[in-house]
Amino acid sequence: MFLSRNEGWLDAQQVRLVETTSATASLKAIAEGWADGAAMTLDEVLKARANGLLLSVVMVFDLSAGADMVVARPGIKKLADLKGRRIGFEQGAVGELMLQEALRVGGLTREDVTLVMLPIDQQRDAWARDQLDAVVTYEPEASHLLRQGGRKLFDSRQIPNTIVDVLAIRSELLDRSHACAIRHLLAAHFRAREHLLRNPQDTAYRMAPRLGIPAEQVLALYKGLVLPDAAENYRLLAGTSPELLVSARKLAAIMGGRGAASPADPFAALIRADFLATDF
Repeated sequence: MFLSRNEGWLDAQQVRLVETTSATASLKAIAEGWADGAAMTLDEVLKARANGLLLSVVMVFDLSAGADMVVARPGIKKLADLKGRRIGFEQGAVGELMLQEALRVGGLTREDVTLVMLPIDQQRDAWARDQLDAVVTYEPEASHLLRQGGRKLFDSRQIPNTIVDVLAIRSELLDRSHACAIRHLLAAHFRAREHLLRNPQDTAYRMAPRLGIPAEQVLALYKGLVLPDAAENYRLLAGTSPELLVSARKLAAIMGGRGAASPADPFAALIRADFLATDF
């Protein structure tokens, strides 16, 4: 979206982008009324709804298909070998979800391992200091640990359509008066997506300054991610029982078990596909 704005594809008279430092800051901006929507993960949307902030998903930015993973020391060959080991993970629904599913597949429980709460920006140092036996991580940190000899035991391809980045907007704003602006924003995103896929090196060069990294590192950020186009978005969001709704219910059940979401959420207006173009 920032690429679209910088290239003149996004009309600032219709949509104004506001940069925040975290999902927490984005939710605060929505709650206080100086933002109408935000880019966030599906679990963050569910948590916001549980706290009384009704948001609706109007588009999927990306789906994790290998970008999130469990990486272990070289001597640990399978998930069952994590019993009695130290596992680092970032607190939050995605970290919890990856941890829970990895333990389940390995036939383990949380009591079988030693859990270490660890923000993503501390994982590399903790690994180097041998403070962990395994870690729930994601790109680009995951590739760094693999280059250091880590072994991938589990990744998000085993839980498809669950770790998802979405565009969420306040449900009460999804009316006729805002429809043109929302459709324009989605169209601008898909134009930038197309430019990324057709001209990856040029796009990396254009995106690097805002991301604050060298251009040659930009494309690595998309490793293990699926970037759905408008047609794929429609498949995920449309219908009486859209695929993303099924994923949301599963995620809410997991989060509810950890006290992070309301299992009673009826998901009214959680997903709205009517702002997507259908000329495909």
